[in-house]
Amino acid sequence: MPALDWLTARPLAHRGLHDERAGVIENTPTAIRAAIDNGYGMELDLQITADGEAVVHHDDALGRLTEDSGRLAEMTVAAIKAAPFKATTDRIITLRELCALVAGRATMTLELKSRFDGDLRLAAHVAQVLSGYSGPVAVMSFDPDLIEAVRLAAPALARGIIAERRYDWGSFSPAAKRRLAFFLHANWTRPQFIAYAVHDLPAAVPLIARNAFGLPLLTWTVRTEEDRRTAARYADQIIFEGFRP
Repeated sequence: MPALDWLTARPLAHRGLHDERAGVIENTPTAIRAAIDNGYGMELDLQITADGEAVVHHDDALGRLTEDSGRLAEMTVAAIKAAPFKATTDRIITLRELCALVAGRATMTLELKSRFDGDLRLAAHVAQVLSGYSGPVAVMSFDPDLIEAVRLAAPALARGIIAERRYDWGSFSPAAKRRLAFFLHANWTRPQFIAYAVHDLPAAVPLIARNAFGLPLLTWTVRTEEDRRTAARYADQIIFEGFRP
């Protein structure tokens, strides 16, 4: 397993170093630059578009942060980039633009967003784009199928699983929930690090992965002093929001 000391060297700003009150919106170039300028790594989200590109955005649809609406998977990059944000002049950027912007100056952990519908285009596109990127970067997802696809397409690309104890946000069967919660996919995903919910720590499976198998343990999303104490006790690094560690 490759050494991932760079992954845990600095705290990771959740969706970039954003501050809505100051007009710095999550997953935007301004938030990304702020993380770089302040010496942090960053956790950012990727969504697939109708024309097979990856864009940096958390939600699978426009509307919460933008003036326009529409599901990203049903829109072209051109249409998505034309959508103005409500509170910034930034525009949504592609993965290629993200790589050019960061240019190796900070660690990136990229969450591959999934609808758990078997669509593996995002994994294939990310693997292809990042094959030409030389900076510190890792990918992770709640969806083990995407991580398996990354492993097969780009075995040298650092990959991890995002997990929590409860999966109440999807229409998963009890068997699927067990598979996700207890890492029953590990034989084929072969994750190299874990990103686990801070509110669910301590938990047996991520701590066994960390202490017995040496997998770095990130924890998300650290917002409070209690979160910080939990993270300091059980994890190797934090994905944080709302303060500066």
